[in-house]
Amino acid sequence: MADDDERRREARAPIELKVEYKRLNTFFYDYTKNISKGGTFIKTEKPLDVGTIFLFKLMLPSQSSPLALRGEVRWVVKDGAPLPPQVPAGHEAGMGIKFVYDSIEQREALEQIVEKMMTDSLGPLIYSRLVKKPKN
Repeated sequence: MADDDERRREARAPIELKVEYKRLNTFFYDYTKNISKGGTFIKTEKPLDVGTIFLFKLMLPSQSSPLALRGEVRWVVKDGAPLPPQVPAGHEAGMGIKFVYDSIEQREALEQIVEKMMTDSLGPLIYSRLVKKPKN
């Protein structure tokens, strides 16, 4: 599937951020495991169903108020269940989220925030090597 290939090509950084979202009138507080410009992985023992579009808030260290986003659950890992084909063995429970944008401006703003977090987390040299693809 082209979308899965695209998602896998996105550079990801191991960044843990607190995430808040609502499920059946209950608020959940979980943490990201990694983040890219296209999405994130949320560690949780109770993932939402694949295809669910939901609102969530990312608590960013650089901002005083959380960043509200929409995401779509693209795949889930549940303890004791078979792993999706794109997920490596031993992966912890949770859900792979693709960001859903309301506008190009919202996408660009989030990409800038993610890029800064990745640079801060990995350092500029490693980030540039991870993100910059060699020219053929």
